[in-house]
Amino acid sequence: MKKLVVVGLGLIGGSLARDLKLRMDYKVYGVDNNINHINKAIELGIIDEEGSLNDVADASVVIVAVPVNVMPEVIKKVLDKVGLETLVFDVGSVKNEICKAVEYHPNRKNFVAAHPLAGTEFSGPEAAILDLFDDKVNIICEADKTDWRILDNAISLFKKLNMHIKMMNPVEHDRHIAYVSHLSHVSSFMLGKTVLEIEKNEQAIFDMASTGFASTVRLAKSSSSTWTPIFLGNKENVLQSLKEYIKNLSEFKEMLENEDAEGLNKTMNNTNYIKKVLNGIEQNN
Repeated sequence: MKKLVVVGLGLIGGSLARDLKLRMDYKVYGVDNNINHINKAIELGIIDEEGSLNDVADASVVIVAVPVNVMPEVIKKVLDKVGLETLVFDVGSVKNEICKAVEYHPNRKNFVAAHPLAGTEFSGPEAAILDLFDDKVNIICEADKTDWRILDNAISLFKKLNMHIKMMNPVEHDRHIAYVSHLSHVSSFMLGKTVLEIEKNEQAIFDMASTGFASTVRLAKSSSSTWTPIFLGNKENVLQSLKEYIKNLSEFKEMLENEDAEGLNKTMNNTNYIKKVLNGIEQNN
């Protein structure tokens, strides 16, 4: 039976372990600094055994799914120990620093810099679910630096998960992801914070919360220990996206203060174009 080592047993690492164990018949070893995560992952059948970084030496596949601030060092430690044909890939949502960190590693050819665009607002091994990656996009950066046979194995694995593969430069990835993912999380966190600060009567919030509010603020339930390193790791791009977002909020506020119905209507009508963009993305996928 092929051996899979998953380093980091949160939502993404745990969900990958679940799916690959079922779809590709791996024996799964889990590595995590939190012993409670190990015990829960074994209890839930996500992993077969607790492992260590020494297990990567004879593994077919190693997945690194730790917070992005420690990911470069963990990847390098894994690459120090891997076998000649071992596939190593990460799932980090910030790619440029990771790619730079492993650029000159002797086993760089074993590594695939990946970012599966999937997830929920929940965390920990309890959050791991089957089929999380079906019909989702998986971005691969610097594919040309991976041995073609290992890259082929990675693409075959991602196809088993029913993912759509996109190739992208890591710098472009980090800039784009700041707008389509990181800014969304900032907005959700700050919307939740604003409402909690203004509306002290929590029951009133729950009584009046519509599905629109619930869906908009859903991401505010995400783990701060996951997202603080992401925001800091992609700091410059997040700051730029926030600068433009705050400018638009200020303009909206000014139109409202001036009772500029024409401006408000035009702004919202123009923004309705997002429906066409998103529909096109869904059709292409």
